[in-house]
Amino acid sequence: MAAGLALARPRLLNPDNPIRSLSLAFWLWKALLFLVIIGCPGPGYDTSTGLLPYQESAASDARGEVIRHAPFSFPLKLVRWDSIYFVHIVRDGYVFEQEWAFGYGYTRILSFLTSVLPQLSGLDGVAKIALVASAVSHIAHYVSILAIYGLSVNIFGHGTTSGRLISLLAATLHIICPAGAFLSAPYGESLFSFLNITGYYLYSCSLLDANTGKRASSNAKMLLAAALFSIATAVRSNGILSGALFAYDALLQLRKIISQGISGGSVLRLGVIVVGGCVVALGLIVPQWIAYTAFCMSDEPLRPWCGQLIPSIYGWVQVHYWSECRVPTVLDIFQPASFYPGFSHVVLVVSLLSLGVKYNMAIRYNNSSTDTACGAQWPTCVMAFTSYHVQIINRISSGYPLWYWYLICQTFGQAADSSRVAKRSQTFTIAIQGIVIYAIVQAVLFGSFLPPA
Repeated sequence: MAAGLALARPRLLNPDNPIRSLSLAFWLWKALLFLVIIGCPGPGYDTSTGLLPYQESAASDARGEVIRHAPFSFPLKLVRWDSIYFVHIVRDGYVFEQEWAFGYGYTRILSFLTSVLPQLSGLDGVAKIALVASAVSHIAHYVSILAIYGLSVNIFGHGTTSGRLISLLAATLHIICPAGAFLSAPYGESLFSFLNITGYYLYSCSLLDANTGKRASSNAKMLLAAALFSIATAVRSNGILSGALFAYDALLQLRKIISQGISGGSVLRLGVIVVGGCVVALGLIVPQWIAYTAFCMSDEPLRPWCGQLIPSIYGWVQVHYWSECRVPTVLDIFQPASFYPGFSHVVLVVSLLSLGVKYNMAIRYNNSSTDTACGAQWPTCVMAFTSYHVQIINRISSGYPLWYWYLICQTFGQAADSSRVAKRSQTFTIAIQGIVIYAIVQAVLFGSFLPPA
């Protein structure tokens, strides 16, 4: 396996100096995507981005203030599709009910950062928000690459050549992952990826500490992981699926208590797991409660969703405002009348997500094995097949590491001779080249505001 991995490893990547190699690869890749997006001419297919500075100027004019017509500056080249909503929410708050479909946690973090950072020369208002948001996306993506490397080291070990190469290649795949330009633009995917993968990393560290008898450290890391999962859930609601880790471990701990008897340590561990699961749930509950107090506890006529058994503004706006916007899902590929240029790539991504779960790349700690890495990916795969827009699948796949490991291990893990190793290495290289080509084409579509970016 190590020989195949060595053949597949680009010369740029050095497993003996992983941080330097990954940093160099990351910034080279980001520079390429940036140049492609910035090089796209004009406002593109849709002029919605250009309305943001106009709205700002119109608001100033209405107050009798001096109008400052913001130019279509380079940060706004990254404001495309949903990021228009994100930028508007950061600037003006949740003005319209349908805007609650967009991650509350992400917009509040951007709002805080924008307010505390000093004014930037020549970049005010929406341009400043776009620049800050893009910087957050780049930083979060970079840190998540380091997090997936650390997580992979926890899984596959650092003491072997194959373990180091798997970790390095997994982090490299995360650099060029299908989310592409969306990990550079004002979108929540980079921040979600950082929070979710770092949460997995801390969770794996917690299990390792538990196996070596470091109970206090293990419990602290588990609670910290829960906090990150909770914030990730506030950024993107599918983060709640990571709560499956705590539900699964709670069942294992209960079984241990039943089979081995009650002890102070086992009860404490169960309590930490339950508290951690509740903390994750807060990431979904708190934004819903804030919306409930705004729409359902005022003198204004109550909205219809306020009277539901479980009032959820997110579920309401999805059905009431967005359901008429028919979105293609993976199942539509079986309908000859439907067409989406990205279907072939999306089917590949969903297949990798599903196969990674099917073959159960179990995380092994000493003599025990747990399937916690698969816990959140199972429902993600089901939703990807039945409900998610095909573009969303490309974006959220960046937050789940299992398919990176599956692709690497299935490609190089079963080669019996050198000729098969070379052939599989070549196949892997071709697959990577396909991902890179797709990312560049996607960046052109994104920069030009053309579907399906």
